[in-house]
Amino acid sequence: ALNLTATFHTIRLALPAMKKKGWGRIVNIASAHALVASPYKSAYVSAKHGVAGLTKTVALEVARDGITANAICPGYVWTPLVEAQIPDTAKARGISEEAVINDVMLLNQPTKDFVTIDQVAALSVFLASDAAGSITGSMQSIDGGWCAQ
Repeated sequence: ALNLTATFHTIRLALPAMKKKGWGRIVNIASAHALVASPYKSAYVSAKHGVAGLTKTVALEVARDGITANAICPGYVWTPLVEAQIPDTAKARGISEEAVINDVMLLNQPTKDFVTIDQVAALSVFLASDAAGSITGSMQSIDGGWCAQ
């Protein structure tokens, strides 16, 4: 629930200043799981679908205020958190760490590459720019083709 409630409260606190200025950019970090479901992830998938719905609703509510709201939906991003999950997942499933990467984490990413932090950051910077002023209410997939399936 923190994935959704933290996003909601951050937007709630930031919007008044954006409205006063007549300009703003909201860039939420959702997940490919905001767009598709995976087994054994019901709480996470539900929260990320909520972030997607919240983002779209806010985009509609502030469309005439010079404010955009979008969400980035990455697939698996190589981070210390993801790296730390690999041994535990391997043990829990009785498979090798390599199998966790290839057959669990990257199973649905056709490129078979992790998304990088720099790629997510670059998309965030673009969505926060004036060049993205007509992009609002969108879910921007950056997932190695996962959601193209």
